[in-house]
Amino acid sequence: MKVSVIIPAYNEEKYIAKVITMVKKSKIADEIIVIDNNSSDNTSLIANENGAKTFFCKRQGKGYAMEKGIKVASGDIYLFLDGDICNYKVGFIRSLIKPIINNEADFVKGTFTRTGGRVTELVARPLLELTFPKLSKFSQPLSGIIAGKSEVFKNLVLDKNYGVDVGILIDVHRAKYRITEVNIGKIKNYSQDWHSLIGMSKQVTKSILSRANIKIKE
Repeated sequence: MKVSVIIPAYNEEKYIAKVITMVKKSKIADEIIVIDNNSSDNTSLIANENGAKTFFCKRQGKGYAMEKGIKVASGDIYLFLDGDICNYKVGFIRSLIKPIINNEADFVKGTFTRTGGRVTELVARPLLELTFPKLSKFSQPLSGIIAGKSEVFKNLVLDKNYGVDVGILIDVHRAKYRITEVNIGKIKNYSQDWHSLIGMSKQVTKSILSRANIKIKE
């Protein structure tokens, strides 16, 4: 099965080369795609220099970048990575897609240990316990490190903001695809300030409640 690794990226010139190099070392990706989500730095230039296929997505929002990646990818399996993590381990890509290769799952959620995770623990998981209790078992419902059969992603309508990842999890569950979680170890990324976390929390809350058919005042 052909594997497309898709990396949505916004101003990630500091780390994007490291991420691409790690993917190459895994020797399992048939194509590496970087979606530059309207960066103001050299993300695209560095990605090109390091051998990735680079596409530009002018509309700001991770969901837009992911939609672009789904549109241009040609693999049987799509694997999404965050572009701001500097310590990915080479072997985890194979671990993440193994359940799909073995026909044990259609969609895989990457889980990990890291500092932070305040929106996950204070917002996402409690809301999932109340609305979609079967999904409360997933330790990292907001993880953007995911893999799935191409058909899974092509049938989704993505949220465009920080709610996109938990929205995907819920929609894949409601479509009755087989979901599993794979631990990829410890990763390093950077917690945002409280102001940013408030906005993120609202977007995550809206994504979950709207799928539970709970009306929200705009």
